Amino acid sequence: MMNDDDYMALALALAARGAGYVSPNPLVGAVVIKDDQVVGQGYHQAVGAAHAEVNAIDDAGERASGATLYVTLEPCHHFGRTPPCTEKIVAAGIRRVVAAMADPNPDVQGGGNDFLQSRGIEVVCGVKEREARQLNESFIKFVTTRQPFVVLKMAATLDGRIATRTGDARWVTGEAARSRVHRLRHAMDAILVGIGTVKSDDPSLTARPAHGKGVDPIRLVLDTRLSMSKRAQMLTQVSNAPTYVVCGPDASEMDHRRLVASGARILESPVKKGRIDLNALMGQLGRMGITSLLIEGGAQVAGSALAADIVDKMIIFYAPKVTGGDDGVSMFRGQGAALMKDALTLQDMTVEMVGEDIMVQGYLKKFEI
Repeated sequence: MMNDDDYMALALALAARGAGYVSPNPLVGAVVIKDDQVVGQGYHQAVGAAHAEVNAIDDAGERASGATLYVTLEPCHHFGRTPPCTEKIVAAGIRRVVAAMADPNPDVQGGGNDFLQSRGIEVVCGVKEREARQLNESFIKFVTTRQPFVVLKMAATLDGRIATRTGDARWVTGEAARSRVHRLRHAMDAILVGIGTVKSDDPSLTARPAHGKGVDPIRLVLDTRLSMSKRAQMLTQVSNAPTYVVCGPDASEMDHRRLVASGARILESPVKKGRIDLNALMGQLGRMGITSLLIEGGAQVAGSALAADIVDKMIIFYAPKVTGGDDGVSMFRGQGAALMKDALTLQDMTVEMVGEDIMVQGYLKKFEI
């Protein structure tokens, strides 16, 4: 016989299907259980579409009466793009609700659970909470800080090089790792690189996951003086996502017009020591409604992101390769820690084989999931 944890695991797996489609909403899945049988299931599939609870209850139909609803997030009790899910739950005759976590939005937290309990429905909250919070780490960061959750992704050889001494970086990792990165891009709102990467690699920064067509993230290029070519692939390719070129206040008006005419959008941001102020930029992105940001830039951008303390999570793919010598391109540029005790430390680390490569990921201590 399955227990609460087992049923919640099913709901979490359903919730994950919404990745890339529901931002800025959270990923939510739900299952309806009656007599130890799954009689209804659903997940939030798109912004403005029905919530997971509604889909699961509709799937169950009359069998929802007297059943238990497992949902990965506290049911909403407020009007947004859709009516409150709590009313649907009461009307369906659900007798018990098991939620993985309370709504992290401080404006509504606890309201749904309290309402359901006031209507005589048993409510249990906290089943597989850690997994639920990790699934919605971007949503949690955004609703509590109004800034995006930032993931720094790097691909390197075992001796920590992202390119050889000639600058050759194609390809550091294998096909399986690159496929995983495309899935990651699909799930993120935006992706950021520096102008150096654009000039050397001319990347597309689109999402091309193996499972089918992906959702392209918004593309951001740090280009203080607007030196990006109008022929860059990001400006000439077919994509539903826009490309923003982030410049400083002293950028040329002529270059501004040139890039806009080529399809770019210009985002002016404050500059600090000659470079885009990444802390100020995070505030701007938050005001644009961007909940998650993937940094795929080169060594300079990666080093700057760590120095600015904007990174929440790191993902590093290590290839089974060694360039040898000390003249390749290292993962980070800029000034590092003077003492080992001052080095950044990751927590909740996981290590996974992805094809022939090793994927290491972990969280910086400043962010608690």
